[in-house]
Amino acid sequence: MTSLLDAVRRHADAHADRDGIARTAIAGLTTIRALGPTDLVYAISRPLVALVVQGAKRVTMGVHGFDFAAGESLLVAADVPTVSQITRASPAAPYYSLVLELDPAIIAELCGAMTPEAGTDAAPVRVDPTEAEVADAASRLMHLFDRPDSLPVLGKPMVRELHYWLLAGRHGPTIRRLGWPGEQGQRIARAVALLRSDFAKPLRVEQLAALAGMSPSSFHKHFRAVTTLSPLQFQKQLRLIEARRLMLAEGRPASHAAFEVGYESVPQFTREYGRLFGRPPVRDVRAAKEGGLAA
Repeated sequence: MTSLLDAVRRHADAHADRDGIARTAIAGLTTIRALGPTDLVYAISRPLVALVVQGAKRVTMGVHGFDFAAGESLLVAADVPTVSQITRASPAAPYYSLVLELDPAIIAELCGAMTPEAGTDAAPVRVDPTEAEVADAASRLMHLFDRPDSLPVLGKPMVRELHYWLLAGRHGPTIRRLGWPGEQGQRIARAVALLRSDFAKPLRVEQLAALAGMSPSSFHKHFRAVTTLSPLQFQKQLRLIEARRLMLAEGRPASHAAFEVGYESVPQFTREYGRLFGRPPVRDVRAAKEGGLAA
């Protein structure tokens, strides 16, 4: 994976922001760099594949932990809450990875043209060695950024090819579920998209269930099966993660952040924040700043 490492390193070193994130001109494709181990990062991840090309990382979902390093890939095949931490990185040997958000439309198109593969692993998070075909396709895609004029012509076909090799490999049976029309996951995805965009508004389970084409009780059951959370828990985590970002990145006071994300009670916000992040808001922000994370 040396060629892929070189391409990811060049892009990340040239474009990484203060958080180590370097978005590319291709929607959903991002490179990540870290110069040292990081604190815990809380998120509700979108379906994605992360190819680690240097360093190591740990991701936890519920009680399950996944350690992966250079030469391995993490698959997140549903909108699920994760806690992640880069565990091996240094200025001399930074952590580098390439992250691709999976496109259900491309997956559905490819599934229609490919021979179905056997496989029953429905785990929404898993780690496997990065296959040679995936690394090669990702490397060629990243090298397009050395020739920007090629992106409008070759970018989309190469993204499609990368999806193909992911579907054809170890991750394939799990990824296919994202593109199966009519599947429960697709219906839940519509509700998740609305929750993500309107998380600060009051939760109306009936509206979300109708969007998914289910009864409220059926929707609640399938939502938890896909995301591991109830709709209310999902909304709470979205609100709290965004509030933490507002306080750390934009310097908002805890009370302002609470109201911006939809809380009407600051004490309730403080209690729920402490349960998720392990410390009340003010102490958490202070600890993060003392650790240099706010920068």
